[in-house]
Amino acid sequence: MTRVTLDYGNMLSPSLDGRGTDPERLQTDLAERFRSAFEVVDASRASGETGFFRLPHATEMHQNTRALADRCRREFDNLVVLGIGGSALGTLTLRDALLGPLWNELHDEARGHLPRIFVLDNVDPTSVRDLLAHIDIRRTLFNVVSKSGATAETMALFLVIEAYLIEGVGVAAAANHFVFTTDPEQGVLRSIAEREGIASLPIPPDVGGRFSILSPVALFPAAVAGIDTTALLTGAACADERCRSAVLMENPAGVMATLLHAAHTESGASIHVMMPYSDRLRSFSRWFQQLWAESLGKAHDLAGNLVNTGPTPLPAVGVSDQHSQVQLFMEGPRDKVVVFLAVTGMDADVKIGSHRSEPALLSYLGGQAVGHLLEAERRATTEALRQNGRPTMTLEINDLDAEALGELLMLMSISTVYAGALYGVDPLGQPGVELGKRLTYGLLGREGFEGHALPDSDPRWRV
Repeated sequence: MTRVTLDYGNMLSPSLDGRGTDPERLQTDLAERFRSAFEVVDASRASGETGFFRLPHATEMHQNTRALADRCRREFDNLVVLGIGGSALGTLTLRDALLGPLWNELHDEARGHLPRIFVLDNVDPTSVRDLLAHIDIRRTLFNVVSKSGATAETMALFLVIEAYLIEGVGVAAAANHFVFTTDPEQGVLRSIAEREGIASLPIPPDVGGRFSILSPVALFPAAVAGIDTTALLTGAACADERCRSAVLMENPAGVMATLLHAAHTESGASIHVMMPYSDRLRSFSRWFQQLWAESLGKAHDLAGNLVNTGPTPLPAVGVSDQHSQVQLFMEGPRDKVVVFLAVTGMDADVKIGSHRSEPALLSYLGGQAVGHLLEAERRATTEALRQNGRPTMTLEINDLDAEALGELLMLMSISTVYAGALYGVDPLGQPGVELGKRLTYGLLGREGFEGHALPDSDPRWRV
């Protein structure tokens, strides 16, 4: 059953007083453009390059992930994920969306005695120190997530934590406090796991970090916290089925990618704002930011030409950012498309007190629901942008449950690879981050990397 609907009417010229895309093009040149992109992605899928397509159907890997999670859930009070980028954002997205951003603050009974889920995704020593002071390391499992096993930040955190564990529980017991999620056959973490008997889960070699949210990378922490990972994959499989058509108007991921690409390349709307009206989806907007930026921001196209292309994704959240960014969206440069994300169904709402009948500035709110206010503000902001000729589209979710979230995540992943084909770039690589990595390795003295002295800043330009 479809749980996610894309409303793209406010991208089209009839809604924007002549601005936007002519709807007839959805059946002419844009339809042909998408068909070509679809064929590129379909060939990539058939060759096995885009391995994330198989994740909703990877039954054995999922069963093994759940089995390990079931065992660990009974043994620990806390799970701390050590990862960065896609190795961390997926867990944050699933935790916050399905358990709530205050999950770790709930008492044991309210959590059903399920573990708290923390993520260390930075090497800020203050954050590391504060977390270690906050948790009982003897009752904590650490999930080290790195496909290569060579990610400097993640491996540094691993060595920090391992030293703490050796001091706190001893060398023999320390290994029982780790689960490695890494390449199934190679890398430092894989060799340590096999040599020292540390529990581990695979990251499929053909699944990149930002496309790994439906793999053990994020499903293991989610399952430890009791999230229905089977429902997540069911929803993802639904999105996969919905997006199998080469006919543009039958393919929601294709429509999204095609209209955003056209808005950028034809109308200069290079900034794509992801604005969920839900605090539970704040982390989702950051997950989207990495997915869109790292996949589409490329120096060269597939033919090797220098193009320096790619849209800029901008996370926002309603209604908070109505009071910080919408002024810019309304009256600033016409370089943005806002993608609203609406949760239209709520299990419970909060009534607004009607005890103040005066003054009139308050009385109109009394007796209404906070959720109704939230939805009214989203609809009003959408309409205000439309009346000002600013393009938007809206992803609607009836209920924010595991199946709907799985469908949304898969739809966004598929839209990203379609967009890559439309931009003519490889959406799977990230060559732009390699120079910074090499320079960091050199500064730290890693073997095989030349330790160039970085130039000091010119004192003339310091105040």
